[in-house]
Amino acid sequence: MKKTLIIAEAGVNHNGDINLAKKLIAAAADANVDYVKFQTFNSKKLVSKNAEKASYQKKNTGNSSESQLAMLQRLELSREMHLELIKYSNLKGIKFLSTGFDLESIDFLNELNIALFKVPSGEITNLPYLRKIGSLGKPVIISTGMANLKEVEEAILAILGAGTSKSDITVLHCNTEYPTPMEDVNLKAMSTIEEAFDVSIGYSDHTLGIEIPVAAVALGAKVIEKHFTLDKTLEGPDHKASLDPKELKAMVKAIRNIEKALGHGRKEPSDSEKKNKPIARKSIIAKTSIKKGDVFSNKNITVKRPGIGISPMLWDTILGKVATKDYEEDDLI
Repeated sequence: MKKTLIIAEAGVNHNGDINLAKKLIAAAADANVDYVKFQTFNSKKLVSKNAEKASYQKKNTGNSSESQLAMLQRLELSREMHLELIKYSNLKGIKFLSTGFDLESIDFLNELNIALFKVPSGEITNLPYLRKIGSLGKPVIISTGMANLKEVEEAILAILGAGTSKSDITVLHCNTEYPTPMEDVNLKAMSTIEEAFDVSIGYSDHTLGIEIPVAAVALGAKVIEKHFTLDKTLEGPDHKASLDPKELKAMVKAIRNIEKALGHGRKEPSDSEKKNKPIARKSIIAKTSIKKGDVFSNKNITVKRPGIGISPMLWDTILGKVATKDYEEDDLI
């Protein structure tokens, strides 16, 4: 089985602090994820000055009067910070990613030779944005929070139409609520996307805990994305719905165990259990003493462990046969 791609979403949990961002990279590397991902945007090109914060952002920042623009301006990463974080990621042996939220940011990330591009849920209905990413000739991951199946289809078609091949597209089921209530996860929708569009699938998770992304892998997710932070009590919009480093490690370990457990799909004895077959299975056994020439019947044969003799599945074949030797009670027939 091909290894699940695990993306640790640092997002804006660096709070605009380069040192905190580096600590996030180190924590992601320590958890053995495949990518650590940040967010690249120009606040003034992303939101208007009148845009309000989402309800979860108001709650998590403790400031309902501040505009979304003012909040995001504190969370921007400069060009220099990007270069420093990429260098630090390389030092830590982890791949760097970032989601671009505007056309100029996409160009900037492409100049940095980012390996793949991520369409965040909020941009799935942004046609110029989708065409821009689709024209780059790189693998694309699409998050589908807040979208219906028709909108997912239109986004895929836009990216395909711009030149990206279907084999380079992965679509992530997602729910854009922080944290996502369990009853709203609708994990089966991931399989619906796969069946509808014949694309690689994955899951971007905003629930509390690790069980839902682990379950997604069991259902066929090829990519898992999960927010993480160094401290859930830090000020900022996403910290409270993120994993801490210990939880991130636990999620990675659980996913890797699930990958092993899914196996090859053939129903056959494993190497580890073969030794237990003769112990756990049964054979046809003498129920009483049997003399040579006696006929085997329900009265003188039975079924007991060990399973090293004649299989009980041959019971009907043995009934009525004549004993060719003497048997003591509990002797294998």
